Amino acid sequence: MPIFDRVKFDGLRSRDWLIYKHPNEKLVLGTTLIVNEGQVAIFVKGGQICDVFNSGTHVLSTNNLPLLHHVVNFAYGGDTPFSAEIYFINLTVKLDLYWGTSDPIQLIDPKYFVKLRIRAFGQLALRLDDYLLFFTEVIGSMNKDDIVSFEKVQDYFKGSLITSIKTELANKIINEKISALEITTELHNISNSLKEKISEEFNAYGFIMAHFHIQSINFPEEDFNKINEILQDKAKFEIMGDNRYVTQRSFDIYESAASNDNGVAGLFATSGVGLGVGQGMVTMMNQQVQQPSNNVTHKICPSCHGNILSTSKFCNLCGENLTLKVITCHSCQSENEESSKFCSSCGTSLHKPVCSCGQELDVTSKFCNNCGTPVESIQ
Repeated sequence: MPIFDRVKFDGLRSRDWLIYKHPNEKLVLGTTLIVNEGQVAIFVKGGQICDVFNSGTHVLSTNNLPLLHHVVNFAYGGDTPFSAEIYFINLTVKLDLYWGTSDPIQLIDPKYFVKLRIRAFGQLALRLDDYLLFFTEVIGSMNKDDIVSFEKVQDYFKGSLITSIKTELANKIINEKISALEITTELHNISNSLKEKISEEFNAYGFIMAHFHIQSINFPEEDFNKINEILQDKAKFEIMGDNRYVTQRSFDIYESAASNDNGVAGLFATSGVGLGVGQGMVTMMNQQVQQPSNNVTHKICPSCHGNILSTSKFCNLCGENLTLKVITCHSCQSENEESSKFCSSCGTSLHKPVCSCGQELDVTSKFCNNCGTPVESIQ
């Protein structure tokens, strides 16, 4: 293997790299090491980190590699070749890391109590801060000219990342009672809350999460349709009022049952209503669906001969007072219709006598209160 007197790595055009192991492992004192901005270089010999070089140009010597004396015997002075490994670390922020929940998060909408199947998608940005921690704990050995990409790191964290996102997102929606119709307005707050929770896991491996965004939270169309039905029913209830809304809903159920081949019985059978409760309701509803109601009766107004409800006290066409007028029998005190001539209970005449002077007399009178004529002579 040739001995290199200059070691440098210009990165990848895609910038999708985190750690790069330089293929040159044959070095001599005096080799020039060039570290670009946004990089550090780790010098490893025999599995031991000898030194870390920040951005700039460095000439390898025993001054900047003091540990090298303990592991290398420089028998021929500075020209003695020795083997070592140089790793370049990318310290820039990787902005375009995308994530998404392939499987939906199933939960109950805290406001409308509809089962939701939530999927979330977004973007995060990472920067390797404690590179020595990540290098020693995670990387281990690498092949020559090998690269650890951000994509590999994302795949490494993918399982725990998605699990954390699902758990925290579900807790946020349930605990703060965020409905499906309100969740879009809460994306910023939810993103910040999730960032705080998820950052802890990345920090444990030396990373800093620079950004975390939820770009969209969506649901299947049928989940939204169920919520829309609830909102429509709620609007009807508020407009129509309690009693009228309940009545209409009852008619809707009857109509649905009547159009069903199985009738109302089929409706209750498929909806799981208990036999003891359902049977009586089925019988009653079938009768109401199949037979028109005959409970409403009518009568004829004696004044205009219009057809009106039998319970009416006044005619709704001409205003005639329909209240039944009665007279009381002076003998047995029973009530009789005003047009009756004899008491329906005792047979006493209810006809009021008229005196020869023209005065109408009460049935209990014995003499005319106008001329004094005895009632017996009048009858």
